[in-house]
Amino acid sequence: MNSKIWQLNQGDVPLVATAIHNGHNLREEVADLMALSDAERLREEDPFTWEWTIVSDTQIIGLQSRFEVDLNRPRDTAVYIKPEDAWGLHVWKDKPPIELINRSLAQYDAFYAEAYRLFTELEKQFGKFVVFDLHSYNHRRDGRDGKIADPELNPEVNIGTGTMERERWAPLVDRFISDLRAYNFNSRHLDVRENVKFRGGNFPRWIHQNFPQSGCCIAIELKKFFMDEWTGEPDHVQLDKIHWAIKSTVPGVMNELEKLGSKL
Repeated sequence: MNSKIWQLNQGDVPLVATAIHNGHNLREEVADLMALSDAERLREEDPFTWEWTIVSDTQIIGLQSRFEVDLNRPRDTAVYIKPEDAWGLHVWKDKPPIELINRSLAQYDAFYAEAYRLFTELEKQFGKFVVFDLHSYNHRRDGRDGKIADPELNPEVNIGTGTMERERWAPLVDRFISDLRAYNFNSRHLDVRENVKFRGGNFPRWIHQNFPQSGCCIAIELKKFFMDEWTGEPDHVQLDKIHWAIKSTVPGVMNELEKLGSKL
């Protein structure tokens, strides 16, 4: 239990890029009770999102599966127990013992303790900081050849700002969205919209509650148009292009952060 369920690469910048649902690993006691196949778990995880975190020198990457413990949910629901906790999926062969759950929650607590340390350091050093909270989401829930979810309700990029004081961070968020929309993505522009599919999970909510004056966490959900969500196969060209699209927003975001009082 000494090994961390996340990886922190800490640089000297006020931008943190996170991929907390990237992980697929399970510790042995969890794997022994897991009813889901690797493919079923992978479908609800966010594979490849770690590749986008390299837009910043400071990265937090999830190593364990969200089916072990979900770092983007409140602590009391961070371990999925019932099917309704997990998109109707029956996660466990038998109900997990409380000792197993507590070991998972100990890792959850350790993650948030380290996040608090990191963000406190950034606050002291820079005054203000930004977090790119990177995720992906499914849009073919009826099967590989099934109907695609309505594009009107499922943007290619959903920007979640529902957990922040939007007015405080408006110049920075608006600049981020504008620059991402403007990026030349294979001779077109990405469909980037705000709070259509997701408004942000527990991680950004926790950041905004604990660092209300200094922390701006933008929840960035990419629709899985860059991969086959049923086989797990990625389109590496699109994956790379998404990385460059996100990276194109960094200069503008840093500029707006400085205007808001960050010491860059």
